[in-house]
Amino acid sequence: MENFNFYSPTEFVFGKDTEMDCGKYVKKHGGSKVLIHYGSSSAVKSGLLDRVKKSLEESNIAYVCLGGVKPNPRDTLIYEGIELCRKENVDFILSVGGGSCIDSSKGIALGVPYDGDFWDFYGTGKVVEKALPIGTVLTIAAAGSEGSPGSVVTKEEGMLKRDVGSDLLRPKFSILNPALTQTLPAYQTACGATDIMAHVFERYFTNSTEVEITDRLCEAVLLTMIKETPRVIADPDNYQARANIMWAGTVAHNDIVGVGRSQDWNSHGIEHELSGLYDCAHGAGLAVIMPAWMEFVYKHNVMRFAQMAVRIWGCEMNFENPEDTALKGIRCFRTFLRNIGMPINFKELGAKEEDIPTLVEKFGLGDGKTGGFVSLSSDDVAEIYRIAAKASL
Repeated sequence: MENFNFYSPTEFVFGKDTEMDCGKYVKKHGGSKVLIHYGSSSAVKSGLLDRVKKSLEESNIAYVCLGGVKPNPRDTLIYEGIELCRKENVDFILSVGGGSCIDSSKGIALGVPYDGDFWDFYGTGKVVEKALPIGTVLTIAAAGSEGSPGSVVTKEEGMLKRDVGSDLLRPKFSILNPALTQTLPAYQTACGATDIMAHVFERYFTNSTEVEITDRLCEAVLLTMIKETPRVIADPDNYQARANIMWAGTVAHNDIVGVGRSQDWNSHGIEHELSGLYDCAHGAGLAVIMPAWMEFVYKHNVMRFAQMAVRIWGCEMNFENPEDTALKGIRCFRTFLRNIGMPINFKELGAKEEDIPTLVEKFGLGDGKTGGFVSLSSDDVAEIYRIAAKASL
């Protein structure tokens, strides 16, 4: 196990009707004028937005609203949010929605006190020095942004999808009411589940040794997702299954399962170009890319993939041919994704094999390499896209 510094200061408020207390938590964490940032009309139609407003009013907290966040959140709305916050002297941002809404809120939060273009921070490594505080009312279990320091945003010019990370972007509090996810369509639920599992796998495939505790934590989250995802797809109103998934989504990405070990993240980077170019759901893109990445890299550490197959998918270990076990585990993962309604190749996703050179160019390696579990060149990334394009069960 490697040295680590674990920092996760977000206050999590979990359970039914907890959104009714959001005003109290905004006040607790210093907010006096709030931007309520939300996505589609579902927050309005469900009455959630009205409940949030009522809670703020009961705590004597003023607010302004900005809706319209789309999946793969756009820079254009963030610019609008920054301008609104400055005009209205907003000192706290409350995100009401899923990961896209939270990521958009984080972009606004770092942009308001910054003199330049907020996009300067995305994909550049530029250090965030100031940001408005953020709170969240989560409506989709997926991205883990409710407890993470990260934000992923799409720049409409060129459809570039890039990320930024800073502990200043960790929410001060996150309200997690699993009942708010019960109205999600099965496809969105499955996309979220795939994203959660991908967050764990990005940490599970590591070159660090002697990391049994986090291996077992990763496996526990993955086994939970394997059990609970089919249950909520069959019965969307299963609160207890929704609760397990919602907390799994948070644990998967606040890094408690990733400390003390190197991590990969190439599957996420490769997928970002898919959802940037085609505007597909991030989870759906990961369902196509991650098994393809596994097929490309598994020989780097056959026994780790065999461990995945045995511990997570229940495969029998073939001691004479561990590679056979490793490949069975990858097939089990892809089969699970198909069974919960996810695409497994380019055609099902709506992507085109002829666009692979464009995707590789947008990935931006040039003649360089990207590190991780296995260092990848542009040719390697192209091959992973080709595997993903033609994948089948």
